[in-house]
Amino acid sequence: MNAVPKEKMTAEEFVVWAEAQQGRYELMDGEVYAQAAERLAHAKMKLSVAFALTDAVQRAGAPCHVLPDGMAVRVDASTVFEPDAQLYCGPELASDTLLIREPMIVVEVLSPSTGRNDALGKLEGYFLIPSVVHYLIIDPDKPLVIHHRRGEGRDILTRVHHEGEIALDPPGLTLPMSSLYGAL
Repeated sequence: MNAVPKEKMTAEEFVVWAEAQQGRYELMDGEVYAQAAERLAHAKMKLSVAFALTDAVQRAGAPCHVLPDGMAVRVDASTVFEPDAQLYCGPELASDTLLIREPMIVVEVLSPSTGRNDALGKLEGYFLIPSVVHYLIIDPDKPLVIHHRRGEGRDILTRVHHEGEIALDPPGLTLPMSSLYGAL
């Protein structure tokens, strides 16, 4: 694995640099951070989320596309996150796309090393992106989804789910908790 650069980067410089690297990285305030190794529970939950979102899109017939981790999201000129899953709507992007410019739903699966940043730092960052309507933070170890939704003005509405369904409108999707955690 290559060393993390010491000099600050712009979002555009980072995306070019990261494409040539092994491993996963994010950019925060111009500084590159390597992503920690993942537990099995984390990896399995990321897969469940991608499948559940894809199923919800198909059931709704929504013109949206689900992406697993590996696709970057530009927060601002010096910050790039790589959510564990995301959804954008509209035409399919080109196959050589590296940066998703207008995600509607972003998802982070909690891990011991990133939980605080997912809950605080990324919450503010994701909602700086005008297209983001929903930010889901998912606990891989127990049925718990924290659903942040864009409200009026700068308001962010939060709901905690342990069971039932999560309404993701727009784009008009329903995400059953059982699709993430199996039969509850």
